[in-house]
Amino acid sequence: MRALITTIVGTIAPATAFAAANGLSEDNSGIFVWVFLGFCAMIVVAQVIPAVLLMTGMVKGVVSVVKGEMAPAASSSKTN
Repeated sequence: MRALITTIVGTIAPATAFAAANGLSEDNSGIFVWVFLGFCAMIVVAQVIPAVLLMTGMVKGVVSVVKGEMAPAASSSKTN
């Protein structure tokens, strides 16, 4: 029980110091920092769009196999 109380106090104590901060610190980030962060955000978005398209294509493929709309690969090669 004592260990539990010590753990709780150990996690709450830093949180109270964080809450006491006034948040009025000056932002010294220049234009180059914001340009760099914007460039990083553009890279992330450029990677997310193809990933979403790939995932939707995979879901459509799995759903069509489950519904039976797509023939198995072995039978489609014999028809040629």
